[in-house]
Amino acid sequence: MSVTVSESVRYCRRITRNRARNFYYAFVLLPRAEHDAMCALYAFMRRCDDLSDDSPDPAAAKAGLESWRRELDAALAGRPPAHPLWPAFLDTVDRYHIPARYFYEMIEGVSSDLDPAEFATFSELYRYCYRVASVVGLSVIHILGYTSDRALELAEKCGIAFQLTNILRDVREDAACGRIYLPTEDLKRFAVERQALLEGRTSGDWQGLLRFEADRARSFYQESASLPGLVKPSSRRALRALIAIYRALLEKIEREDFDIMSRRISLTPLEKTSVVARAWAGFD
Repeated sequence: MSVTVSESVRYCRRITRNRARNFYYAFVLLPRAEHDAMCALYAFMRRCDDLSDDSPDPAAAKAGLESWRRELDAALAGRPPAHPLWPAFLDTVDRYHIPARYFYEMIEGVSSDLDPAEFATFSELYRYCYRVASVVGLSVIHILGYTSDRALELAEKCGIAFQLTNILRDVREDAACGRIYLPTEDLKRFAVERQALLEGRTSGDWQGLLRFEADRARSFYQESASLPGLVKPSSRRALRALIAIYRALLEKIEREDFDIMSRRISLTPLEKTSVVARAWAGFD
């Protein structure tokens, strides 16, 4: 039995409400049409991540993502498969004119996570961050309605800032999975041993390395600071809230003295709610 757009929207809302973390807190500030479009976008990203995370066998996960890529081909060609997210997703892509290449790059980025990660330089890491985060920001900007092409450039930078923040937060968990996202050139600069991180240990000037990476993330937040002013007024609070949530996470990591190897540092629901309330009130 085919799924209507309304039924698909309800499905995507449920996925977003139950699974999204930072995004959902910002979504509540959007008008209903944009909120539903964000939920459709999130449901697509969530499906990509689940296909990557749910299988312990990298080969099986890659096969699942390749099958999903073929479903995307069919959906965009007007032959959507039976998955309930497609009607809402296709309506969003069409309504907001989101370039299809972003979704293929999302799949490519998620697929690359199935192999042990090692980035020799920041340029290599930047390309990875672009695929898994900036293309999301670029898609979001289409939904929010941008008023200048400069918004696209800033959305890319903002996505890099978000992903660098995530990388700092997740160093311990990623290392346990054999993935070190911090560039090798940076590890060497601060005499931090890659193998030590893989074993859950620190070495060299660990605090100096983390401060360096946090400063790099902050520079991208600063570069993209004017982005909310380049989207339509009804979307600015939501975007401001989303950026503020990620910046607050970075600040909390710094406040906790980069204690990321002993525990996962995250914002509490109350902290996120406070950030959203400030965005609603118009404060930075």
